[in-house]
Amino acid sequence: MSVRLGVVMDPIAHINFLKDTSLSLLLAAADKGWELVYLEPHNLFLDNHIAKAYGQPLQVFNDSEKWHELGEETIYTLGELDVILMRKDPPFDIPFLQSTFILETAQEQGALVVNDPRSLRDCNEKLFATQFPQCCPPLTVSRNAKHLRAFHQEHGDVIFKPLDGMGGSGIFRCKHNDPNLGVILETLIANNEMVMAQKFIPDIKNGDKRILMINGEPVSYCLARIPAEGETRGNLAAGGRGQPQPLSERDYWIAEQVGPTLKEKGLLFVGLDVIGDYLTEINVTSPTCAQEIDRAYDTRIGERLMDAIVKQLPQL
Repeated sequence: MSVRLGVVMDPIAHINFLKDTSLSLLLAAADKGWELVYLEPHNLFLDNHIAKAYGQPLQVFNDSEKWHELGEETIYTLGELDVILMRKDPPFDIPFLQSTFILETAQEQGALVVNDPRSLRDCNEKLFATQFPQCCPPLTVSRNAKHLRAFHQEHGDVIFKPLDGMGGSGIFRCKHNDPNLGVILETLIANNEMVMAQKFIPDIKNGDKRILMINGEPVSYCLARIPAEGETRGNLAAGGRGQPQPLSERDYWIAEQVGPTLKEKGLLFVGLDVIGDYLTEINVTSPTCAQEIDRAYDTRIGERLMDAIVKQLPQL
């Protein structure tokens, strides 16, 4: 099957060759003989009501010295591509939002966009998890400092985090009688934005597990991101150490709770964040950790995602 795949991503020249999940997905597509097109978000545009972009033919290589080669820039009609991977990293800001509008038009005009642009808008990575309260720790979401203080007083040891962060940015832990509570809340709500507060989960010492979901089904192995000494955050970007491991029975149960909704919303590639027995976030924008899991267990996550994409495409 001949497939034309476009990828919307941050500059490919600056990625981490050993960790970048987008690259592993593109290598899997290239192994299938698919035609690749490289797109950056600022190059998407509408021509009247036609979704288009300035893009470049892309070749990728499993070579740490040279992992990509770009051809001459030209204008692509996005609806004529078979599939578009939206792999722009958060934050989900106004430019990201505007990109989803153009990609939604591209989808209406014939391309399969992974993940569905409407669901990217609807499913805030922190708030989406709250749709599965049976899986979550005690939590609240508010921009009211008095309310957040009351939650802290009730639970004693609490994680506060902004709704639009990534990589562990802006996350604070407040223990009982923490003298910094006031300034932490002032900092987080300074722009009148909502904050999520979650009861602290001591099992973070065993890692913040990233469970990858492909069309609603979990990969059988995850990456436990274990905090560095003296840290609360397990995020690799915050110095955490990745430890690949099999899913637990509870992990499978959480995946079973969430999976049908992911399929319904057109979220083909998703990362669940699980600490201990609890779901803490659902990453829908550009989930990572595929390379680390693949190296440990030969899970071939990119190949599995491409196979799932083919099943969503009409016969070519």
